[in-house]
Amino acid sequence: MTSVEQTHVGGAVVGYARTSTSDQIAGLEHQIGELEAAGCTRIFSEHVSAIERHRPELEAALDWLRDGDTFIVTKPDRLARSVTDLMSIVEKLRSRRVTVRVLSMHLDTSSPTSMLLLSILGSVSSWERDAMLERQRAGISRAKAQGKYRGRAPTARAKAPEVLRLKAEGKSVPEIVRATGVSRASVYRALNSDF
Repeated sequence: MTSVEQTHVGGAVVGYARTSTSDQIAGLEHQIGELEAAGCTRIFSEHVSAIERHRPELEAALDWLRDGDTFIVTKPDRLARSVTDLMSIVEKLRSRRVTVRVLSMHLDTSSPTSMLLLSILGSVSSWERDAMLERQRAGISRAKAQGKYRGRAPTARAKAPEVLRLKAEGKSVPEIVRATGVSRASVYRALNSDF
């Protein structure tokens, strides 16, 4: 963590910088430089992939922010894993009266126009997901009609009769796991008739 100011002062300008790996030191330094130029007096930074749910410095930054503060990131993907994640973080911070700024997009959540743009981003993201699922369903229907769709691989549930048969033959759980390829937990569920 890089910090110019160690104690919290109301109305602070706080920045967050992130790169995916520790090899991207120059990228992190560049983000920190942009955040300092934007007036950040405290900067939280870390090397962690965006897909990681646990981002300790981001959590520390979000916890540190108070009413009247401004939270700045250089790009939306530095802050959030997805548009949905971004919108969730922004809404939580707005409910605490913290303004969020995204430098690359010139967004500032104290502006109604910026909030409109964020809402549009969220709607587009939701539409893209729905459209992708619709295309997937259509593709599966076509493949089924052409006899090319086999469906999902059999689940452990489908192998329950085999598990029960092997147990009746005196096989141990590890032997059943090896013979069927299902997990130990699935074997126990089958034996306890949870299927």
